Amino acid sequence: MKLNLVPARTGMVWVKLGIKTFFRQPLALAGLFFMFMAIMTIASQIPYIGFVLAMMLLPASTLGLMAATREAADGRFPMPVILLAAFRAGRAQARAMLILGALYAAGFLCAMGISYLVDGGGFARVYLGGAAPTPAMMMEPAFQTAMWIFIGLHLPLSLLFWHAPALLHWHGLPPVKSLFFSIVACLRNFWAYVIFGLTWVLVLTLVIATITITAALLGKPGISGDILFPILLLMAAMFFTSLYFTFRDTFDAQEGPTP
Repeated sequence: MKLNLVPARTGMVWVKLGIKTFFRQPLALAGLFFMFMAIMTIASQIPYIGFVLAMMLLPASTLGLMAATREAADGRFPMPVILLAAFRAGRAQARAMLILGALYAAGFLCAMGISYLVDGGGFARVYLGGAAPTPAMMMEPAFQTAMWIFIGLHLPLSLLFWHAPALLHWHGLPPVKSLFFSIVACLRNFWAYVIFGLTWVLVLTLVIATITITAALLGKPGISGDILFPILLLMAAMFFTSLYFTFRDTFDAQEGPTP
């Protein structure tokens, strides 16, 4: 396995490839993304352990979407079973992926727990859907401090796990080693990932502005909200599609488990 250093402009290429590949198999990739969302939602509803279980399944589910993208990029139709790719590569890899999921859940809960100590759980309840945000609540200094602390802690956690599921699955790295190489890859190609993120922000901004302006010109501004929600879900599916290309171009290809 070799780490590739890519120019900053590659970040825009990853976004372009994600969108282009999504439209090669829009029904399949959108359907798989909705299945992914359903799995996370159903898992989170299990009493007592639901949220932790959903966090544990997140790396494996993300790997499934990346495997589906690889299938679509190679001209094949990704079947629903591909979401289970992380658990179809043998017992050892399935166990390693669950360990990776447990590490992610622990990191997420630690970040959320620290924010809880700052404002008594106000931000945590809003983030986890247990409370509706109000303007007054969001303007409270404690709430904002908790929010920024969580963001500051979650960012390095995200970098640790950005490539970890794919490194474990396709390169056979153990969980801790996959985390190390993931964050090293993100830091060594820092500007490419910055451009990747900024490009997605720009794309989302343009989509939202286009829908809002069009609805206003038609004299029906109220419909923009109804249209935006499904469009934003599709944009989220395209974002997950683009994740595969950040991995593919960052590490040299290597034979590994089939999806």
